[in-house]
Amino acid sequence: MTVLSMPHSTTIAQEPADPASLVLGVDTHKDIHVAALVNGLGARLGTQAFPATAAGYRELLSWACSLGTVLQAGVEGTGSYGAGLARHLAAEGIEVIEVNRPDRAARRRSGKTDAVDAEAAARAVLGGRATGAPKSKDGPVEELRVLKVVKDSAVRNRTQAINQLKALLVSAPAQLRESLAGLSNPALFKACAALVPEAGAVHQALHLLAHRIKQLSAESTTLTRRITAIIQGHNPSLLELPGVGPDSAAILLIAAGDNHDRLRDEASFAALCGVSPVERSSGKSQRRRLNRGGNRQANAALYRIVLSRLRWEDRTRAYLLRRTAEGKTKREVIRCLKRYVAREIHRCLSASPLPVPRAA
Repeated sequence: MTVLSMPHSTTIAQEPADPASLVLGVDTHKDIHVAALVNGLGARLGTQAFPATAAGYRELLSWACSLGTVLQAGVEGTGSYGAGLARHLAAEGIEVIEVNRPDRAARRRSGKTDAVDAEAAARAVLGGRATGAPKSKDGPVEELRVLKVVKDSAVRNRTQAINQLKALLVSAPAQLRESLAGLSNPALFKACAALVPEAGAVHQALHLLAHRIKQLSAESTTLTRRITAIIQGHNPSLLELPGVGPDSAAILLIAAGDNHDRLRDEASFAALCGVSPVERSSGKSQRRRLNRGGNRQANAALYRIVLSRLRWEDRTRAYLLRRTAEGKTKREVIRCLKRYVAREIHRCLSASPLPVPRAA
């Protein structure tokens, strides 16, 4: 099979210093993946480009193994363009490590090419800077992610259609506007859907928007039921926690991934969700600051869970009263509660089964 040519595609004719410690680095793109191989001493053994196809994955691994024994692979974009390659390498028994793109300072020193980025990925693994395991893409959580993307899109578009319909009513003819005034949303949408499009442009616009809202509402309801069924089949204990609904449960499951064992402990999950404090101590000053990193959607889900518990759960309200009596602000108490909720969520996540890896 013909391999796509690259400007800097080279192979250095030398024997690896330590064949048992070869590290593969891959810079992934939509159509091609550029691979680089370094040995245990940091010497670059070669770079090459391969098509981003199943056949290309096999060629890439065959090329790498022809230079020695590959034990680890640092791959950029394991959640997008590199997902298929990561699955293929994992199925072949190679440890896949997720690599972030090089920082700007490193790029200023070394330049920017796909071959340089691939080599940087390999060196990040070799030097221990990259250690994170990528999310697997072959279990029920991946199904949740796909369905959640579509549902969120339907909800956004429904909200947009509702806003457009109500905005059009503001400047609609007085007779039409007054006939629809005071109606609840369901009644308003039903009345607009019953309008005759031939009566005028405003009637047609309201009629189409009402039918769009109805279609998107039905789509959102169907997806919610499907998401709930997947969560109940995969981790039903998550929905039994106070304040945890299908949307929040799906977001937290997606954040952890199918292979939740990649998180060492509940502190790792808290850091992933951005609810672990960050040390900002220096000299005589010993302090911590708010963590503004992590998965912000998971952080928002924990926030919604805490607000729900503050409203409905006696235990959480009692905690709020006790900590505010100690001088804490409500915002600080909510941050503490988010950390405790993350601990509960992690216990449920740890009880869910791990997927069986499959080839790409």
